[in-house]
Amino acid sequence: MVSPHRLASLCLSSLLLTLVLFASEVTSSSSSNNVTKIGNGYSLVSIEETHDGALVGLLQINKKTKIYGPDIPLLRFYAKHETDNRLRVHITDANKQRWEVPYNLIPREQPPTLTQTIGKMKKVINPIEVSEYSGSELLFSYISNPFSFSVKRKSNGETLFNSTSISSDPFSSLVFKDQYLEISTKLPKDASLYGLGENTQPHGIKLYPSDPYTLYTTDISAINLNADLYGSHPMYMDLRNNGGEASAHAVLLLNSNGMDVFYRGNSLTYKVIGGVFDFYFFSGPTPLNVVDQYTSLIGRPAPMPYWAFGFHQCRWGYHNLSVVEDVVDSYKKAQIPLDVIWNDDDHMDGHKDFTLNPNNYPRPKLLNFLNKIHNIGMKYIVIIDPGIGVNSSYGVYQRGLANDVFIKYEGEPFLAQVWPGAVNFPDFLNPKTVSWWGDEIRRFHELVPVDGLWIDMNEASNFCSGKCTIPKGKICPSGTGPGWICCLDCKNITKTRWDDPPYKINASGIQAPIGYKTIATSATHYNGVLEYDAHSIYGFSQSVATHKGLLGLEGKRPFILSRSTYVGSGKYAAHWTGDNQGTWENLRYSISTMLNFGIFGVPMVGSDICGFYPQPTEELCNRWIEVGAFYPFSRDHANYYSPRQELYQWDSVAQSARNALGIRYKILPYLYTLNYEAHVSGSPIARPLFFTFPSYTECYGLSTQFLLGSSLMISPVLEQGKTQVKALFPPGSWYSLLDWTHTITSKGGTYVTLDAPLHVVNVHLYQNTILPMQQGGLISKEARTTPFTLIVTFPAGATEGEAKGTLFIDDDERPEIKLGNGYSSFIDLYASVKQGGVKVWSEVQEGKFALDQGLIIDSISVLGLEANVGAVASLELDGKPLIGKSGLDVTTSEHVNLNGEGNGESKTVMVALRGLSIPVGKNFAMTWKMG
Repeated sequence: MVSPHRLASLCLSSLLLTLVLFASEVTSSSSSNNVTKIGNGYSLVSIEETHDGALVGLLQINKKTKIYGPDIPLLRFYAKHETDNRLRVHITDANKQRWEVPYNLIPREQPPTLTQTIGKMKKVINPIEVSEYSGSELLFSYISNPFSFSVKRKSNGETLFNSTSISSDPFSSLVFKDQYLEISTKLPKDASLYGLGENTQPHGIKLYPSDPYTLYTTDISAINLNADLYGSHPMYMDLRNNGGEASAHAVLLLNSNGMDVFYRGNSLTYKVIGGVFDFYFFSGPTPLNVVDQYTSLIGRPAPMPYWAFGFHQCRWGYHNLSVVEDVVDSYKKAQIPLDVIWNDDDHMDGHKDFTLNPNNYPRPKLLNFLNKIHNIGMKYIVIIDPGIGVNSSYGVYQRGLANDVFIKYEGEPFLAQVWPGAVNFPDFLNPKTVSWWGDEIRRFHELVPVDGLWIDMNEASNFCSGKCTIPKGKICPSGTGPGWICCLDCKNITKTRWDDPPYKINASGIQAPIGYKTIATSATHYNGVLEYDAHSIYGFSQSVATHKGLLGLEGKRPFILSRSTYVGSGKYAAHWTGDNQGTWENLRYSISTMLNFGIFGVPMVGSDICGFYPQPTEELCNRWIEVGAFYPFSRDHANYYSPRQELYQWDSVAQSARNALGIRYKILPYLYTLNYEAHVSGSPIARPLFFTFPSYTECYGLSTQFLLGSSLMISPVLEQGKTQVKALFPPGSWYSLLDWTHTITSKGGTYVTLDAPLHVVNVHLYQNTILPMQQGGLISKEARTTPFTLIVTFPAGATEGEAKGTLFIDDDERPEIKLGNGYSSFIDLYASVKQGGVKVWSEVQEGKFALDQGLIIDSISVLGLEANVGAVASLELDGKPLIGKSGLDVTTSEHVNLNGEGNGESKTVMVALRGLSIPVGKNFAMTWKMG
């Protein structure tokens, strides 16, 4: 939804102010040599190795300063190689427990308690000046005075992180105050960095020197550039290329407090307003390795149900049930696929969570509608916001009060305003709140059998700021004006150091007070935890509670869409990128944000197709569905105040939707298999090209194309009036998914100008791949029962080659996605060409489930064969001849090379076999000799 501080931020002046303020922060306290020095560092005064091979040391302040408050005099640092490819460095106050991300939210090893280490270590004196602590892949080194550390890759000696500061550096040595922590690392100028979100990056996916990177969960629209948005992900991936050898690693600072991160191109500085330094270093060396290692710590992405990969339609402003019914019927009439219909808060009674509007969404009629769509396989999802309306007749609120579940301010539930008017916010760090929330989900599900939940406004968003009371003698909200205007009686809160910290992060891009339009940062959670510390994990903690509540309903696989995210959110929820504009710029920005979230371990992600507001042009909506059809999470969503923009509203858009979603519904088996792989290894569904081509530097900054999995490339039109697109093709052979006979081959990589008339999006499949496809349909439930086609791609004209693919099939209603439970099958697909022969075969694990579904492979097409050996002379399936079999069709088609390169003068062909009827759940081997 849109709120006033989002609308106001449409102004260009907001962006200019962001840049001016951020620049002034860098320079305002500069010394004569233009270097801001906040502290004088620490000295290592004792160190020892623990029984489990970790290092524990004490750091003593060298010289105190008063900037941003007093220094903490004694620190405890802890370093441990937790796995072969993961190093942890943890620095905290040696004498006092400090706030850390709760260990029950992100389970991980705990460092020794402070009392365990301090008593032992006081006896140890005179540590050596420089020492090394070696693991399997990474080497940790430290210097005693001023204390600094570095992390190196053992295989090539490359320095991945180096906190050493010298006088000419534009950053301080280690600074550790109660409300200001600073540490920096040097970087090579040619390092390519990605991550540090959530923000809308106008320069593309690569981090851009001097752009502001502020991490603090905030409800401002995604149209704001270079500002802290809905999520906080203090993690970056660093990709380097030395002499053609690429290597990637990642750095996570596990800290939920607000922070600015200054990236200067050759250095990166963290300025954090609380908590501890809890660094994790992941050695890679490939981008896929990095995300695997990262998600093994923070949690593997949640398995999504099959239907979630279908198309979704939503709008804020479906005023009554008849409108929703008409939308569903109109999609069917237009022959545009649709799996899920959504309600924003229109279904609610007075905007209150877990309620139904008795007039516009009468329960008997809604149940009849749901019964109708459920019978054909469609699903229904509604929104819930965290703010619970303060209302004496509202059962959800009354039960919440009785269970004492709300965040407190000065001993009373903190009062805010969101859509229902006055609200209190549940405290999801409180176990009682989690139980109460799960019970409210259960009660609502008994009222309305929804298929998932959409949790919005959970940064948390507040239309007011400060300490508020409900006004006497007036209705709030009045019901006549915009619902987002604050109508409570409020006073600013600046009396504590939590409400007005000494260092001002660049919140909202304007250095806004950190309690602005959210929960007061001096409010308290369970066990006295301050909102100041826990603010950025609010939406994450709600995702955890919502996941638990849904899982307890019927034992089905939950689907949750959350706006606010934090490290580990992907274990529980999908994400959409918030309130975007219907502009060409926002279409382009959506790709970078989507790719970033794959790196963050949240692979189920997408943007509002055609833009949330204002209304897009017809041409833009055509082009947006051609991109959005390939978002992992594909949903059209629009604002209450925008004209209708469902895909059938324009004939031309409907045609583009049928074409692009037609491809999506054919490749659903591939997308769903990527969903399984994401859950097993963290691998993103949508990926930057450098994930597959890490040594090809030309694609390091590419933000206008992307891959699904390792080998399916989308090259969309992103500019007004264009009917061609200049696309980058990394080295190798690529085959058009629109016409399998069209190929592009290059030895060193090349740009190719592709035709892209209005209804066409270019999709290409890379060599050495086997892509399982089905025949599509209007609902995924139908589409997934249709016969399979296997597309096999070899390098064009190769006389020897191999190709691989995988296929995962399961009962997607079951909560877990895994093999061995009797409700799933996994098929490895292989192909080879050599010595004048082609072989395509499968190796099946747990085949019974696939056999029980009656799934078959109807056709196999092999692409890139050399023409003079492409003809099928003999054909066998599992050793039995197929030539002459009734219904079998064998065709050979010549490839057209679109870029003039390729295999010299020799021609290449595609051989297609149809009418095979091979059971998916059984091993098969098909061979043919070529004449």
